[in-house]
Amino acid sequence: MGENFQLQRLSIDLSNRCSKACDFCYNHSFAGGKTLWRPQEIVDLVKDCAKNGLQAVSLGGGEPFEYEGIFEIISALTPILFVSVTSNGLPLKNETILRQLLKNKPDKIHFTIHSPDDADDTLFLINLLKHEDIKTGINLLVSSDKIQETKYLTKRLGELGISRKEIIFIPRRFSLQPTPQQMVEVAGNEPFQSPSCLLACRPAKRFCSLLWDKQVNFCSYSPSRVPLPEISYNGIINALQSIIFKSCMI
Repeated sequence: MGENFQLQRLSIDLSNRCSKACDFCYNHSFAGGKTLWRPQEIVDLVKDCAKNGLQAVSLGGGEPFEYEGIFEIISALTPILFVSVTSNGLPLKNETILRQLLKNKPDKIHFTIHSPDDADDTLFLINLLKHEDIKTGINLLVSSDKIQETKYLTKRLGELGISRKEIIFIPRRFSLQPTPQQMVEVAGNEPFQSPSCLLACRPAKRFCSLLWDKQVNFCSYSPSRVPLPEISYNGIINALQSIIFKSCMI
């Protein structure tokens, strides 16, 4: 880890439980997935990190709204720092879960669209939550076998008033991975947001990822994850210092 590393953004996978169980999931999530995190552990850890310069935390999974303590965590952390949630949106079709969300609002929800065919339900949720004063964004997965369909969806999103600032174009990994040129095509040959690894794979200087099994890494995809020696800011830093970073494509 470089001397200039400063943890400002943290991603936490609450579990690898997700009813959607996509076969390309980096977390190998499935309906019967597990977690080693207790809600209070996450709250205490993030508070400790915030004292040491952390500015934002992203809660993911698995599917975070299938994690029992999600709203407890959101409620405890939103007064302290920026809290976002990355979701496939499916649990929010449950009125009980949706009501809990409206009582415990994160600063932003990023909805992941895995396929152009899945877009309609996501767009409905985005429209609903905007009326409830919850900021939303889209993580748009780009697969090499659906370039034209995803390009059309990008155009459609613009026509619906969803700006490029609200969309992050995510290249699919391990199979059906698009080329950088295909990513540009999907974005309509205009400037777009995407993970920095699209251009070069290297450890981040401001970000790290904690997995459902309490392992830490600079990136959720990289295989060079190591166990968290203690649940604290210092534990994260010490773990990162021990990592010999490897690309997910090796």
